[in-house]
Amino acid sequence: MGTKTRLLKRADSSMSNESFISLFMISVLVILFGIACAIVPNFYLPMNMLNLIMNYWYIIILGIGVTFLLVTGNFDMSVGGVIAMTGVLSVYFSQSAVVLKNPLAVGLGLPYGVAVGLALLCALAVGAVNAFFIVKLKVPSIIVTLGTMMLARGVGQVVTLGAQRNTSLPDIFGVIGNASIPGTPIKVSVLIMVGLLIIAVVIEKTTIFGRRTYLIGANREAARLSGIRVERHLTTLFLTSALLAGITGILMASEFKAGISNRATGFEFDALVICLLGGTNINGGFGSVLGTVVGALVLGVVTSAATGMVLSPDWQFFLKGTVTFLAILAQRYALDRRKG
Repeated sequence: MGTKTRLLKRADSSMSNESFISLFMISVLVILFGIACAIVPNFYLPMNMLNLIMNYWYIIILGIGVTFLLVTGNFDMSVGGVIAMTGVLSVYFSQSAVVLKNPLAVGLGLPYGVAVGLALLCALAVGAVNAFFIVKLKVPSIIVTLGTMMLARGVGQVVTLGAQRNTSLPDIFGVIGNASIPGTPIKVSVLIMVGLLIIAVVIEKTTIFGRRTYLIGANREAARLSGIRVERHLTTLFLTSALLAGITGILMASEFKAGISNRATGFEFDALVICLLGGTNINGGFGSVLGTVVGALVLGVVTSAATGMVLSPDWQFFLKGTVTFLAILAQRYALDRRKG
């Protein structure tokens, strides 16, 4: 073995698996971006790069909660249903209480702030149900959260009568979802995403809570024996994930000034995919929020390139799935080779 090779392996071994996977996926992102620039006209323009972040703010917010849970070895597949339910309920609570012929135009007539607060409480209730069955009754998280996803979406279907609610809303309803930084196309929703992202990174990297999350994922029994209240910790994470999904539902309902029961269909899978693309171990133990952001950008580049190539929605879905599958396989192959 040559000196250069030995030095490279020594440097490589000094890097954590989390850092190695993050750098690997950043390399994948750069390669995909280069290919997209070569194939799609004007893909390299700064506005396109800005749109990659602005168009995926909601998936990144969801990814924060899903990443923390995935690090502990748990799934949260209920986030898409929570978005739909929270959005629909915020509309219903805000709609005028004046009786009209159209039942979809009649709500509770509550002030917007109260309506948002109640809708977020309903989102937290879903998180509490998840935590109760998973933490107390030891039911696998993927089963429980798939059930609550259907439950939350069912609430949305009942409240909207299978359609949507978009009338008799106060003017303030559409403000936060459509407000932008003066002179820029950057929406307040993106700023909220950035704020939540910074908070999540600080918690993950610098707090005892963050370190306990990794320890629970690496060895739950060892975490319990070391004095960590695992049940309370997991309950907090499930409530946080539901709250983040609820915030996303409020922002999306405000942006479109409507509560739609089939909103966010498939978002739970997108959130899971960006976590895996970002290097979070599906069995728990390691992963990072910043890696999830890289995963969101990878997904964004592929989706934007497919749109720029004017592919039909069917082929876009196929291309996105293929690239995601290959990227995760390459990631696992690189990690296994490193261990070997």
